[in-house]
Amino acid sequence: MTDDPEEGMLSWDESVFRDEHVFEIDYVPESFLHREKQVTGLQHALRPAVRGSRPLNVMAQGPPGTGKTTAVQILFDELRAQTDVQAVRVNCQVNSTRYSVFSRLFEGVFDYEPPSSGISFKEVFSQVTDRLVEDDEVLVVALDDVNYLFYESEASDTLYSLLRAHEEQGGAKIGVIVISSDLDLDIIEELDSRVQSVFRPEEVYFPNYDEAEIVEILQERADRGFHDGVIDTPVLDRVAELTAEQGGDLRVGIDLLRRAGLNAEMRASRTVETQDVEEAYDKSKYVHLSRRLRELSDSETALVEVIAEHDGERTGDIYEAFHERTDLGYTRYSEIINKLDQLGIIDADYTDVEGRGRSRELTLNYDAGAVLDRL
Repeated sequence: MTDDPEEGMLSWDESVFRDEHVFEIDYVPESFLHREKQVTGLQHALRPAVRGSRPLNVMAQGPPGTGKTTAVQILFDELRAQTDVQAVRVNCQVNSTRYSVFSRLFEGVFDYEPPSSGISFKEVFSQVTDRLVEDDEVLVVALDDVNYLFYESEASDTLYSLLRAHEEQGGAKIGVIVISSDLDLDIIEELDSRVQSVFRPEEVYFPNYDEAEIVEILQERADRGFHDGVIDTPVLDRVAELTAEQGGDLRVGIDLLRRAGLNAEMRASRTVETQDVEEAYDKSKYVHLSRRLRELSDSETALVEVIAEHDGERTGDIYEAFHERTDLGYTRYSEIINKLDQLGIIDADYTDVEGRGRSRELTLNYDAGAVLDRL
């Protein structure tokens, strides 16, 4: 036992992190473990694009945090570096209309954004397809979190425009990868028949990681992100265990490592201990909630807040409070309920109410206090 109380303590200019960016959501790992089959499936679909032909369309599905976006990002980086293929990933949480999707494609093809006003969808569409034909290039589009296009009833129109582009502009070659974490959404069934007839995607499924795979992936991330000796095996095993409890979502585990590291620094400790992990878990387990709340519109956020404030009250009371706050009518209220239900923020189940027929019962899927804190 040392007599020096400063032993093992960080000085003000030191850190437990070797590279904190390794723990950010947008970090693309150098080693992409346990997804060889899925990457091979994506490569098979994209191979025609390398030869200058239209690639196969793909439907990539799986629970949250199972590597879908990362797999596509890695392959898109390779395509851009080694070929003339244009590869553009669109975040449909942010770009949930056909116009905004094509605005991102315009930006990807031309390296600058289209004018913010005064330009129609038809003009944006034509400029993108004209450039592809002029340069004899193939465009691969990844619609990440495509479920958001379905929530806004924009999916069929968006996919129809992409898949039928060659009819509008002869020679336009576009392939589509749709990525979804909503396993309750039957993508093909929900599309218009005019889209179903031409989409016909290859299916690539990303299953949950098992606990041993989670440990290996988090260990690789910890080795790159922390200095040597910062986190030992029992502590990392606890992070993996908590990650598995959250459905095996790696984003929870990676965020948990970062928050635990910050907690260790708050204690001026050179090592991450189990107590740092446990304290961080209360925040990391809400990583999905925080991300989903950030993407909501003002009126959608208002309804979430009302539901949290009136948790357990009758649906009619919730609508009255929402209407008073936003001045929006019942139709929009019902549309927002459907979206929040599809996002998993609430459950909106129909129940029989004595004397009033069937009514929807609204229940938060998260602790009301945690929701209000994040709003």
